[in-house]
Amino acid sequence: MTESHDQPPVAVLTPRSNFNNWISAIGAVLAVGALFSFALLTWMDFTGDHKNPYLGIFTYIVAPGFLIAGLAIAFFGAWAQRRWAIKHAATMPDKWRLDVSNPAQRRYLILLSVGGVVFLLLSTFGSYQTYHYAESTQFCGEVCHQAMNPEFSTYQRGGHARVDCVECHVGSGVEAFIKAKINGTHQLIAYTLDNYNRPIGTPVKNLRPARETCEKCHWPEKFLGNLDVTFDHSLSDKKNTPYSVRMLMRVNTGRPGSPLGGIHWHVSPDSSVEYYAADAQRQDIVWMRVTNKKDGSAKIFRNEEFKGEPPAGLVRVMDCIDCHNRPAHVFPTANDAVEHALALGTLTNKLPNIKRTAVQAMVQKDITTAAAAPAKIADFIKAKYADNPEAPAAIAEVQKIYAVTIFPERKADWRVYPNNIGHKDWPGCFRCHDDKHKTAAGETVRASDCTSCHTIISQGKGAELGVLSASGMEFKHPGGEYDQDLQCADCHNGGIQGK
Repeated sequence: MTESHDQPPVAVLTPRSNFNNWISAIGAVLAVGALFSFALLTWMDFTGDHKNPYLGIFTYIVAPGFLIAGLAIAFFGAWAQRRWAIKHAATMPDKWRLDVSNPAQRRYLILLSVGGVVFLLLSTFGSYQTYHYAESTQFCGEVCHQAMNPEFSTYQRGGHARVDCVECHVGSGVEAFIKAKINGTHQLIAYTLDNYNRPIGTPVKNLRPARETCEKCHWPEKFLGNLDVTFDHSLSDKKNTPYSVRMLMRVNTGRPGSPLGGIHWHVSPDSSVEYYAADAQRQDIVWMRVTNKKDGSAKIFRNEEFKGEPPAGLVRVMDCIDCHNRPAHVFPTANDAVEHALALGTLTNKLPNIKRTAVQAMVQKDITTAAAAPAKIADFIKAKYADNPEAPAAIAEVQKIYAVTIFPERKADWRVYPNNIGHKDWPGCFRCHDDKHKTAAGETVRASDCTSCHTIISQGKGAELGVLSASGMEFKHPGGEYDQDLQCADCHNGGIQGK
């Protein structure tokens, strides 16, 4: 008789997932944190009061990047575990597997869980801080947009230095927000590949109409009457003779409730001014159409060279930005920057011809980098004034002016960024008001009547500035008589020498 013995039941082992390993667990923690950050940033992006396209860089590029990295680590862990199990099936197939029954691994798993929670909390805090940092002008000007250092420098000393970049460059509305995100992606790629334009091209083609951005704060209807403005200059003579012109700018000649007049007539709701420019910078305006919205009548002006009709889709309705085209990023001419320093007293006027010398020092053609500028400026001024005790302070001031107005590496200064306010150094107003644009009947756009835009009430120097004229004075050119057929910009170019 055979004695029977009970055999212990054979345990059926459930195959473990290849994702059950430490490498995949770490990847999962990273992916979960990134996914949470993405969700939080997306929610902030679409529910925030201010739509910020630059936040999209973090929301739709950085956060998904970490999410993809975490998933890649998780799948790599599964692949590595499977590969190890196949090669070492007979010895130690579970090298990296998680085993909660193992006390040592259980402790590590608790530490990983605690670390995961901390990582998630840090992701929440970091996402919130990222949201607000992406709205800052420091981010726009100093981090991602380091390429726009010239624009950031001019922005800091401009009249809009307390206005966030996105308020003007994006504004409100879903359509503009999406367009800005697409454009921001293109800018990010260009910056990463270091193939962006030098200088940054202007005008900004996709900038929204001024009525949707500028007029959120500025109301043309409220600019009534005249604006008293004084322009301080210094002549390019031995004594650096000061010469000022004080005038009343006729911003709006209307009254409350009446149509806009004066300069702001160009954006009157009762009229529409359209134009076509033959060049990308909108300086060569060859065709204009002025429409009276009340009766529907229109006048078309052309210069003598332009025949036919403008290309379809290239006719632009004039708004604030066509004249105020440098509202936050004004690149002063070398001439204006030196004159401003002389007026403030930061640049001495005791050195003979310092106005001329300072400008010439700044516009030397062989200054090709910002690093080389200080030495070349110093050598140029020293050569003019030798051991004059006033020279060192003058050199330091001219070097300072150069550093914040001319950016050779970016090829950015006033010579590539015309300012359409006025008409001294660029055509500006005379792009249209030049007596050369005519209707079929021979009617021209007024150019000779300067008093339609401004009235000179005082000009000259010293005691001359105390003589005021309410009816206006005829402009006296400080350099003597000039050819009436020339425009100001035909001689003035922001430097010393005429064109």
